[in-house]
Amino acid sequence: MARPLIALLTDFGLRDHYVGTMKGVALGVCPDVTFVDISHEIAPHDVLGAALELGAAYRYFPPATIFLVVVDPGVGSERRGVAVDTGDYRFVAPDNGVLSEVLGTGGPPRVVELSDPRYARLTISKTFEGRDRFAPAAAWLAKGIDLTALGRPAGPLVRLDVPSPRITGQRIDGDILRVDRFGNLITNVDEAMIADAVGRWAVVVGGRDIPRIVSTYADASPGELCALVGSSAHLEIAVNGGSAAEMLGIGRGAPVQLRRDA
Repeated sequence: MARPLIALLTDFGLRDHYVGTMKGVALGVCPDVTFVDISHEIAPHDVLGAALELGAAYRYFPPATIFLVVVDPGVGSERRGVAVDTGDYRFVAPDNGVLSEVLGTGGPPRVVELSDPRYARLTISKTFEGRDRFAPAAAWLAKGIDLTALGRPAGPLVRLDVPSPRITGQRIDGDILRVDRFGNLITNVDEAMIADAVGRWAVVVGGRDIPRIVSTYADASPGELCALVGSSAHLEIAVNGGSAAEMLGIGRGAPVQLRRDA
């Protein structure tokens, strides 16, 4: 039988003890668990950034993976802690919109509040619920308890307003949603929107014309600005061997326009 898997996503970084402490608490409940770190370099308090990174990653994990997501500027407040079962995966997180990109995929999810004190640490810090509430809940799920044991039904969850592309005739208006560590500007324009186009798409981002859409980074000359469909199946703006974000001086929220040439 496969060992249970917990995948972690936080804004804690790795300088401090926070991530290691959460893993230690989880191991105290379920010693057999395996951990995978998606990222701990989400910008502090960036709930939308965490939601987008989770949305880009989760579907590549084995079924039954438990995702422990702690990006929580409302820690210690009245916002709820929740556990969600979508059928293929389970998620433990604050109810602040961080799960927006994983909801609505597949059937209606089961959702509960983390309200049963038996599945949390005895004392819950107002500043570190990741250690005292979320990590134990994830570990108990890994140990085999049913989601409903963690607490009462939660009802609708908070969802973020993640921008979607707007299509008008031969034009697509989109947005930069993510900037990766290479400075690639990843848009919300997915591959299907441009795959069946006849002719060439003209791309403008940050007021700058992008010379061409290529298949790989290497198809562009060194230092050349280009566009391509990346690993997330979305259009991205890149520089071969450089940073598009630095070259253009833009980031998340910048507009992208595509117009199909006849």
